[in-house]
Amino acid sequence: MRKLSALMLATAVSMAALSHAFAEDWFPYDAAAVEPPFAADGESVDVSYVPLEKASQPWNICVSFPHMKDAYWLGVGYGVAEEAKRLGVRMNLVEADGYTELARQISQIENCVAGGAQAVVIGAISFDGLNNLVAELRREDIPVIDVINGISSPEISAKSLVSFHTMGYEAGRYLAKRHPAGSEEVEVGWFPGPAGAGWVEAAHAGFNEAVADAAIKVLEPKFGDTGKEVQLKLVEDVLQANPGVRYIVGTAPTAEAAQGLIRERGLQGQVELLSFYMTPGVYEGIQRGFILASPADSMVIQGRIAIDQAVRILEGEDFIKHVGPKIFVVDPDNIADVSLTDILPPENYRPVFTVN
Repeated sequence: MRKLSALMLATAVSMAALSHAFAEDWFPYDAAAVEPPFAADGESVDVSYVPLEKASQPWNICVSFPHMKDAYWLGVGYGVAEEAKRLGVRMNLVEADGYTELARQISQIENCVAGGAQAVVIGAISFDGLNNLVAELRREDIPVIDVINGISSPEISAKSLVSFHTMGYEAGRYLAKRHPAGSEEVEVGWFPGPAGAGWVEAAHAGFNEAVADAAIKVLEPKFGDTGKEVQLKLVEDVLQANPGVRYIVGTAPTAEAAQGLIRERGLQGQVELLSFYMTPGVYEGIQRGFILASPADSMVIQGRIAIDQAVRILEGEDFIKHVGPKIFVVDPDNIADVSLTDILPPENYRPVFTVN
């Protein structure tokens, strides 16, 4: 805690020293650090996150994502690319094309390092499946930043992520408030994402914890890749087998894909949609009244922080080892007040795979 307090003081000093040119930038940003870092039961400590003004040299950073199939990872990609540009470092982004492609993700990262990467930022396909690779990279003195999804290895250098347990919990709590214990029970279809991914298991646990004492019956979870076609098929199956289902809750592609299906079947007002994380499609769905609500984890900021952490480690600067943006729920009551540049990529943004 003394180290964290010192870093927060240094952050405040650096904020005062920033030029006016950065006054309109993304920082300072309300965030939460975890102490001790990486602890499942760690204490959340409020911090105001401010990155370095510039890198001292053009460090070479490799970024690995599970895929770029949905707008969520597009948003993270926007964050890492823009922060690499702002700091003046090189960035190479690779994507494995799906949560079934763990071997490909490992191979891509190994190729990145062979090509000269000095730090690696990983959005992990598997919570445990990258641990041997992380150990190998650390033996080579290459910092590894865990972004978004979570990696179980204690040899990770830093984490830029939020608790998906909290994301799932907040979605569940939103429902529990609508259907408290003692009210009429409702059926909920639950679509947490690809089985085995750390973020999915965390969200699954958080959601079920939040609704445990409410008048909510959660149907058997339907796990599956976050491609919209996969999720749409899962939703169709649940609606077919459970005509009384009242809510569809799950990943952003689940909610996005289900909108058209609900309209086609004339189920508006009978079946409500919730996502447990935000994307442009979910945001638009809330605006248009097709999606009820979603927690926002500011994925763009998570990407930015991960790049800043990598640069700080390479330069021997102080850094917060485990930190992520504060989580808040977006619904029709507050959507007009949400800053889009923090939580979503710009409209029509195309992925940037290389920053020189």
